[in-house]
Amino acid sequence: MDEPWQRDEVQSPCVNICVIHRESGLCMGCLRTTDEISRWGRISDSERREISATLAARAPQIRGKRRKKRRESK
Repeated sequence: MDEPWQRDEVQSPCVNICVIHRESGLCMGCLRTTDEISRWGRISDSERREISATLAARAPQIRGKRRKKRRESK
């Protein structure tokens, strides 16, 4: 009967993979910019929703590029 505690606010998309992609400036884990990450605790739920709505579209900016660099350097 103990329900997990949940907040009403929009939760952070952080997945604890905090590596910033040099070219795009996006976090490899959550796809937010460093500015968005640092401001997350202070912004409104509506701004959080706006940011969250753009995250999936950002994935092509970093997907595959990290591995490609590693292969080129070998």
